[in-house]
Amino acid sequence: MGARSGNNYLSALKKLGAEIWIGGTRAGEVTSYPAFANCARSVASLYDMQMEHPEAMTFRTDDGGRAGMSFIIPKSVEDVRKRTKMMKTWADFGCGMLGRTPDYLNVSIAAMAAARDFFSESDPRFGDNIWNYYLEARHHDWCATHTLVNPRASRAAGWSGQTDADLALKLVEKTNEGIVVNGCRLLATLAPMSEELLVFPSTVLKAEPAAEPFALSFAIPCNAKGLKFLCRDTYDLGRPRFDHPLASRFDEMDAVVVFDNVVVPWNRVFLCGDVVRCNSLYAATSAVVHMMHQVVVKNVAKSEFLLGLAARIAESSDAMPLQHVRERLAEMITTVETMRSCLRAAEADAAVDKWGVFVPARPPLDTARNLFPRLYPRMVEIIQLNSSSSLMATPSAADFANPDELPDLERYFAAADSPARERVALYRLAWDVACSSFGGRQVLYERFFFGDPVRMASALVDNTDLKPLVDRVKAFLKRPD
Repeated sequence: MGARSGNNYLSALKKLGAEIWIGGTRAGEVTSYPAFANCARSVASLYDMQMEHPEAMTFRTDDGGRAGMSFIIPKSVEDVRKRTKMMKTWADFGCGMLGRTPDYLNVSIAAMAAARDFFSESDPRFGDNIWNYYLEARHHDWCATHTLVNPRASRAAGWSGQTDADLALKLVEKTNEGIVVNGCRLLATLAPMSEELLVFPSTVLKAEPAAEPFALSFAIPCNAKGLKFLCRDTYDLGRPRFDHPLASRFDEMDAVVVFDNVVVPWNRVFLCGDVVRCNSLYAATSAVVHMMHQVVVKNVAKSEFLLGLAARIAESSDAMPLQHVRERLAEMITTVETMRSCLRAAEADAAVDKWGVFVPARPPLDTARNLFPRLYPRMVEIIQLNSSSSLMATPSAADFANPDELPDLERYFAAADSPARERVALYRLAWDVACSSFGGRQVLYERFFFGDPVRMASALVDNTDLKPLVDRVKAFLKRPD
């Protein structure tokens, strides 16, 4: 089949019947369930773009068909740039608010498939498995979610803590059919709108036999027997687009995943019990760099959207000449240009890895992913500061539909350059970005997108070759007078 349409995606999702729980009840059919239907339609729109713009959004496969561009295994810098353009189109559609669009995992699956020898070194079957899964995922154009983190009973406890071991996803037994796993993982974003679940290695494990049951990587359908998704509250409150323009489209949902003795067929197992390879999987296959590439594209789209919003607010309120407003806009411009520069540098310096794949340069992507968790909350704060009390002077669509209220609304809610309804729509959008539950989740999401910011900073130090710079300082100190 290859690249598919939105209708094909919605039809497949409708038939899936995964076990999804929200608000104390099991959700019904996802494409019509209020908490998920709008986001599912947004994801469907992404797939439709592939049909509408096949040259930009897809590529030719060896069999002459077309696959989504996010599945491409880049063989040149131009391939990397084509993938960027495709991912940016998707990110712009979601205003950067959809962090886990299908391309996020597609690029990592492609990288792992290209590095199939890495998996074969653990078990020859596993190399074949990851390659065949890539082909199958590309053929069906699946929408997938993933889990990384094991739950912790106490953050102060070490991994050896019995409570943590009891909670974490682990191997129960191996059978002729496959492996049996039990436990819990978090956090699967976009889970209700996904068809496949990818389980990647969790945090770094100690190289000891006791850790082997937790060293796992595999894929299963989201409707697998014994698999259950426990969702947070929805931020899509069923209100009109006017009232919640972002939450009513892009609440991608987050879920905890429970595995109740789930059977994973052997042909879907990528690693099992190999602690060393589980710990090195992301770096050794370059998958983490390709994932960072997608994330930084999303960061560019998101920061551009917020800058545009802040500029429109300044125009609408006739505040553009004010120096403090201009200073804040300049700060947002700096964020946008920093993200753009990191993305462009990563593309320009892309190079071939040991698997023959062109990989974007890691240092600028690492820089972007360490900066954005601090820069995004500040952009939101600027929206709040520049909007001030106008964020709360926001009557609803129902108010504008009431003829008894309309004359007052049109008289008292108009802005310097826009009528009342247009002005209120602008500030309701700003509210959804900066003050609503949806907006709060976006800030939290960006703060911890790749995990603990302190650990990310430490990893950046580890991944940066500081020796040449230190040597220059030493050489300078040794210069004769």
